[in-house]
Amino acid sequence: MRDAVKSFLGLVALGCALVVPSLATASDDPDLIFKRSTVWHFLTPDHKLAVYAIDDPVVDGVACHFTLPEKGGVSGMLGLAEETSDVSLACRQVGPISFKEKFEQGSDMYRQSRSLFFKKMQIVRGCDAKRNVLVYLVYSDKLIEGSPKNSTSSVPIMPWGDTPAQKCSDWLD
Repeated sequence: MRDAVKSFLGLVALGCALVVPSLATASDDPDLIFKRSTVWHFLTPDHKLAVYAIDDPVVDGVACHFTLPEKGGVSGMLGLAEETSDVSLACRQVGPISFKEKFEQGSDMYRQSRSLFFKKMQIVRGCDAKRNVLVYLVYSDKLIEGSPKNSTSSVPIMPWGDTPAQKCSDWLD
């Protein structure tokens, strides 16, 4: 009887994974730059570190790169592995900075589901008005409990060519 219940719950979880759409993102999907294997598996996918790039959808001229671990093995191959909360982040000015719209402190720049149920990775944006610096924070959380693992990156808003530097404080909601 217990095996039948376990099988049924497994099928329900797999069905939910196929039917329930992933969390909405605040931005377009990131660009995969490269992956590097960290643990080799014989017949199943390796554990990997994947490096992605994403442009801030509200602030032109800022790009962020982040690295996520990706589980391999049987559970990773089937999409059932819960990914760890280890994520690194680096954001830089890559052109003249211009704001498309106002934003709130700590507003989502990007979100991604990291497990079958309830865990997500988020990149949020803020403004250090005193220093005129954009601040980005990446972290993972679950519905019930959070994770202390995080990474922060800051982007000082500098003039670019003949384009003067804007003030992020002018764009805060």
